[in-house]
Amino acid sequence: MTTTESRPQLPFRRANAIDLAPLYAVLLRETAPVEVLTPAGDPAWLVTRFEQCRELFSDPRFGRSHPAPEQASRISDAAVLNGPSGEYDDEEARNKRMRSLLVPAFSASRMRKLSDHVQELVDARIDEMTAAHDADPSQPVDLHALLSLPLPVLVICELLGVPYEDRDYFHDLSTRLGRMDIGAEAQAAADELREYMRRLADQKRADPQADVMTDMVKAQAEDPSFSEQDMARLAAGLLFAGHETTMTRIDMGTVFLLSDLDRRDRFAADPDGLAQSTVEEVLRYTSLGDLGLLRYAREDVEVEGVTIKRGDCVLLSSNAANRDPSVFTDPDEFDPTRSPNIHLAFGHGMHFCIGASLARTELKIALSTLFRRLPTLRLAVAPDDLEIRPGSLTGGLVSLPVTW
Repeated sequence: MTTTESRPQLPFRRANAIDLAPLYAVLLRETAPVEVLTPAGDPAWLVTRFEQCRELFSDPRFGRSHPAPEQASRISDAAVLNGPSGEYDDEEARNKRMRSLLVPAFSASRMRKLSDHVQELVDARIDEMTAAHDADPSQPVDLHALLSLPLPVLVICELLGVPYEDRDYFHDLSTRLGRMDIGAEAQAAADELREYMRRLADQKRADPQADVMTDMVKAQAEDPSFSEQDMARLAAGLLFAGHETTMTRIDMGTVFLLSDLDRRDRFAADPDGLAQSTVEEVLRYTSLGDLGLLRYAREDVEVEGVTIKRGDCVLLSSNAANRDPSVFTDPDEFDPTRSPNIHLAFGHGMHFCIGASLARTELKIALSTLFRRLPTLRLAVAPDDLEIRPGSLTGGLVSLPVTW
């Protein structure tokens, strides 16, 4: 093992919002996991290569729980994805139970029904953008504030069954849950969410609806081992993953298309025909934060000649894996026609993101509608001047000024 002082610490410094940190180009030449420090200063193994990430995503010897949680390396002081989660002895069984509970929520039939609602929401948000532009054409419009930020939280709240009047509050909770730089405020957000979900569960027991929260209440009635803490943890994961990640991908997908006006024009000429392949490239190319997905070794495991000890923290960098030159031709180029495009944006295997279909639906509708309605859309600032949100697990932009 290297000394703590010699290990690079995450997050690595990036030159701009589009490119990976330059250090990843060096690390991608290494086949073995690399020793790093988390933002919290704890030791971890960083896995950057595509094949190793894909294998470890599916390896049951790695999980989210830890045999001694108080001794585990932590990522940060954020309230989600910060350290060990769940009970060590029954992690696999609990994961299967949670996934089986959520499968109906993301079924093809529910996604088809939800897509009409997503289309209505996108059109309404773009109406707000055009109204702001018409009111003062000399001023840029913030696409982040008017489209990318509100859309995913409205959609995930619709899925969960959160009352409309609470959705601004839910957005605020989601933002605070994923901040690494606000100390106790992040944990306070988690406590607030737990209490909110308890009240919402009571409402759903009294008045069941066709939503995920009602599904969870029914599951709790049938299985007392599914606790209110489990319910709150699951809701927090859905809220954070369903909002923060999709918000960043809508922002960055727009930036990628607008950073080359010929590319923009090709997409705007046939947004429906090009949407699917473009969305897959947005998923591959977008960097969500700079930390990787957290796992802990359940036993000693050898990976490319390196022994990862039981309890060691492992970060699987899908950002880096999706730029692996051994898998992708010209990996640092955004190519909407790329095929095949077998990226790891949603993980792989038994931990494949169950909300992938929802994210794809939102991205496809948001980008195709945006460029169909505003084909001359352009950035109002240079790409290098776009500011990355400080302290956020998922990165993303502070704002996205556009005009047309």
